[in-house]
Amino acid sequence: MPKGASPKREREYKELEHKFEEEGRYPGREEEVAARIVNKQRAEAGETKDSKPPARRGGTGHRRANTTRTARRSKPS
Repeated sequence: MPKGASPKREREYKELEHKFEEEGRYPGREEEVAARIVNKQRAEAGETKDSKPPARRGGTGHRRANTTRTARRSKPS
């Protein structure tokens, strides 16, 4: 963990690392994955020097009207 990490983040890192070892997840990479998760949380919370806002998902953020559908009309009898 970076030197500027709070005790809370250090604790989260150690808990994640221990959890991954117990579950057998990410064999040999437990430290790396735990550090990445905690660093991402720190950045999203604005706790890092170069923190960036979280990336938006879903493209442009708005939906286009579906112009391919036409209203169904019943045929006159």
